[in-house]
Amino acid sequence: MDNGSKTEKATPKKRRDERKKGNIFSSKDITTVLSLAFVFFTLKAMFPMIFKRIAECIHIYINRIAEINILSVTTSHEILMDSMVTIAMIMIPIFSVSILAAVIGTGAQTRFLFSKDSLKPKFNRLNPLEGIKRIFSLKSFIEVLKGLIKIVIIGYILYLFFKGRTGDISKTLFLGIEASISYVLSSAMNMVYMVCIVFVFIAGFDFLYQRWDYERQIRMTKQEVKEEYKQMEGDPQVKGKIKELQRKMAMSRMMQAVPEADVIIRNPTHYAVALKYDIEKDAAPYVVAKGQDELALRIVQVAEEAGVYVMENKELTRAIYAVASLNEEIPLEYYGAVAEILALVYRIRGKNA
Repeated sequence: MDNGSKTEKATPKKRRDERKKGNIFSSKDITTVLSLAFVFFTLKAMFPMIFKRIAECIHIYINRIAEINILSVTTSHEILMDSMVTIAMIMIPIFSVSILAAVIGTGAQTRFLFSKDSLKPKFNRLNPLEGIKRIFSLKSFIEVLKGLIKIVIIGYILYLFFKGRTGDISKTLFLGIEASISYVLSSAMNMVYMVCIVFVFIAGFDFLYQRWDYERQIRMTKQEVKEEYKQMEGDPQVKGKIKELQRKMAMSRMMQAVPEADVIIRNPTHYAVALKYDIEKDAAPYVVAKGQDELALRIVQVAEEAGVYVMENKELTRAIYAVASLNEEIPLEYYGAVAEILALVYRIRGKNA
């Protein structure tokens, strides 16, 4: 199996990392269609105001020119400023709507992502070889192909549009100005409707392609998936060492508790259990240490060195070892047997004292 082949889907962590870098997919065609639609409907809504404003300006300028004997610099400047204000009043809302549509279209796809990494300079783009590779890459070829398809589609729509209206356009020569303008505007709106509808389908296909291409780019090799899993879950070797260290520390604490036990019961070499009971503090005797085989022998050795009484009781030792965990009280059914042992230990201590 070739671990160098990117055959695995990107993991959630990989997707989050790519998103932090600003590497996400989005369709520019969707943004373009949205901007086109917003601008078109804005123009349609504003057209009465635009028409009225332009008509007023033309009327004012014609009257002023008729009254002006000499066209001075001051007069020219006033006319120019009035014209610029009129144009600004018309264009600013259109530009604002276009920018808003672009922000909404891009933000809806990227969830309004802002990444500092995307602003950092990438000096590898200055490499001529990398630039040539990008120019002749599959992605560039597809982008060029999409552009040609758009041009062909729009050209075909315009051809069909004007072909079906050749006779009607010629008839506008015999109509009044308002009727001619109304017809032209109505036809232009119908044409824009057709273009928008076609571009919606193109944008949909482009979105699916961009998503497919993005998924292809962020694919991972089997080795990368394994390494990521190790990073998230921890290296098994490291985890094994940590567990071994924790086990040794727990054993060390357990062995330190053996000298504080009241009695050690054993079987005689395979099992050992250390019990402790303080009548003023404890509700029942509990296990402070337990072990099997070598650990059992070590518990007995530490206990003997500390002067803790050691007693053999095969059945009781195996039973308590099996059911009672470390620092856990012994079960109720063993109270009587353990009480007899502790009573014996206390009597021996009393005699020795």
